[in-house]
Amino acid sequence: MASVSYGPEAIVLVLAVAGGAGLGFTLPVTVAIAVLLAVLVASYRQVIAAFPNGGGAYAVARKRLGRRSSLTAAASLIIDYVLNVAVSIAAGVAALTSAFPALLPYTVWIALVILLGITALNLRGIADSARAFMLPTIVFVASILTVIVAGLLRSEPAGTVGEGVAMDNAHTIGILLLLKAFSSGCAALTGVEAIANAVPSFRTPRVVNAQRAEVALGVLLGTMLIGLAVLIEKFSLAPVEGTTVLSQLTAASLGDGAGYYVVQFSTVVLLALAANTSYGGLPTLMRVLADDNLLPHRLARRTSRDVYAYGVLALGVAAGVLVIGSGGNMNALVPLFAIGVFVGFTLAQVGMVRHWCIERTSGWAWRTALNGTGALLTAVAAVVTTTMKFTEGAWLVVVALPLLVAGMQRVRAAYEHLGDRLTIGPDRVGPRVIGSRPTVLVPVSGVTELSRMALAAATAMTPTPAAIRVCHPHESTTEFTRQWQERYPDTRLILIEDTDNSVGLSLARYIRTHFGDDRVFVVVATIEPATTWHRLLPTHRADEIEHALRKHSDALVCQIAFHINPAHRNLSLRA
Repeated sequence: MASVSYGPEAIVLVLAVAGGAGLGFTLPVTVAIAVLLAVLVASYRQVIAAFPNGGGAYAVARKRLGRRSSLTAAASLIIDYVLNVAVSIAAGVAALTSAFPALLPYTVWIALVILLGITALNLRGIADSARAFMLPTIVFVASILTVIVAGLLRSEPAGTVGEGVAMDNAHTIGILLLLKAFSSGCAALTGVEAIANAVPSFRTPRVVNAQRAEVALGVLLGTMLIGLAVLIEKFSLAPVEGTTVLSQLTAASLGDGAGYYVVQFSTVVLLALAANTSYGGLPTLMRVLADDNLLPHRLARRTSRDVYAYGVLALGVAAGVLVIGSGGNMNALVPLFAIGVFVGFTLAQVGMVRHWCIERTSGWAWRTALNGTGALLTAVAAVVTTTMKFTEGAWLVVVALPLLVAGMQRVRAAYEHLGDRLTIGPDRVGPRVIGSRPTVLVPVSGVTELSRMALAAATAMTPTPAAIRVCHPHESTTEFTRQWQERYPDTRLILIEDTDNSVGLSLARYIRTHFGDDRVFVVVATIEPATTWHRLLPTHRADEIEHALRKHSDALVCQIAFHINPAHRNLSLRA
C-alpha cells in the first residue's frame, strides 16, 4: 500500500521532461500499470494455488526452472528486501520534509537515524503482528481515499505547497518516453508478490484466504493509483523540488490544515512499517538459504532474543550504504527497486508457463497465455528500466544480481567440499586406532594458575600431557625449570628456542619436526576479560598461537577460555 507514495511520482518525473503535454499522459500510463497489476494479481492467484507452501518466485523457479534460476530469484529477493528498507525510509523522510521544509538539508541524517532506530529495535527482538500493522494501514488508506474523493469534488485546488515548473515540449513524446514512465511507475507494484510468499501465514483455508487478500490488495492499489493520476492531471501538477507529488495532491485536495498533516504523518508511519517488514523477511530468507548451504551458517543463528542478529545487521548496513550513496533521494532509489522486483515477477511468470505446460490441468491453455503475457510485460519493464537508468545507478543491480548468485554457488560448493571431507569412508576403524591416546601439548609462559587449569583440562584428553615453553634466545631457563619441577614434578616440560621470532611459528616448526604424522592436540589457554576495560589489556597471544598452528601444522588446536572471578580471585572454566 505504501508504494502509492512514490509510484505516481516516478511517472510524473519522467513525463515532466516533455512539459505539460507529457504530463497529460499520466493517466494513460497509470491505467496501463493498473492493467499489468490486474494481470499480476490474476497470475499470483494461480501461484498461490499451485504453491500453497509459499515462497513465491523462489518456490516456482526452484521447482520448474532449475537451480540457477532459483538462485537468481533468491538474489532478487535479497536485493528487493534491502532496497525496500532504503526506499521506504527515503520516501518517509521525503514526506516529512515536504511537511516541514526546514528539515530538508538534514535528509540523510534523518534517514540514518530512522534506519538505526529500526535496526536497533529489531536487534532487541520485535515480533511482527497483523494487529500492529492494521491501524496505520487503515488510516493511510482512508487518508488517500479521502484525498482522492475531496480532490474530485473540488473545482480548484484548496492550497499549494510549492510551484512546479514543467518545461514545455523539452522532449518529444515518443514510445521510449512512455515506456520509461511505465517502467518507473511499476515500482508501485512491488508488494504484489508478498502474499504469495507467505501463504502458510494465512488462516485455514489458506489458499482461498490468500487469494482473496491478493484481489483486495490489487483492487485497493489500483483504485488509489488511478485516483491519484486523475488528480495529477486535474490539478496540472508538476514536480517541485523538495516536495513530493503526494504532498502536493494532499494540499490541493485538503488544504494545508490538519488534514494535510494527518496524511503526511500517516505516510511516514506506514513507510516506516514497510521498511520494518524487511527485517522480518530478509533474515528469515537468509536462514532458509543458510540451511540450504547457500549462505554462511552463522546467518541461521538466533540470539537469546530469538533474533537473527547477523541478518539484521547485514540488512541495516546494506540499506545504510544505499541511503548515503543516494543522498537520501527517494527518486534515485525507486528505479533500482523496480529492477529486482521485475526479475522476480518474470521468473515467476515463466515458471508458471512451464508449470501449466507440464501439468496440463483444466484451462491450462488460457492460464499459460495469461502467465506468458505477464512475463513479457514484466520483462519489458525490467529491460527498459535497466537501460534507461543504467548510468544513474541501475548498474548496481546489474552487477549485484550475478555476484550474489555466484557467491551463493561458491558457498554451496564450499560446504559440499567440506561435507565430502567429513564423510566417513567405507574402511572399518579398529579398536587400537579408536583407543590410542594422542600427544597433548600445553603451551605455558610461567608457573601460574592459568597453566595449572590448562594442564587440568588437558588431562581429560590424556593422562600424560606435556607442557611446552618457547624461550627467547639467550634466555636463562634454570630458574623456570626449577620452579616447574617443584610444582609439577610428574609433568614433562619441553623447552624450545624461539627460532622464528614468533611463539606460534616456533611451536608449529617444533611439531612438524618432532611429531611428523602423529596426532597432536595443542590446548591453548586464555583469559576471558572480566570487564570492557580489561579487553584492551591482553596481548591476544593465544589467538596468534592458534592461527599459526592451524596454518603451519597439522595439530588440532583446542582454545579454552577461563573467566576471572573478581570476588574470589580465582579462575573458572568459561568455555
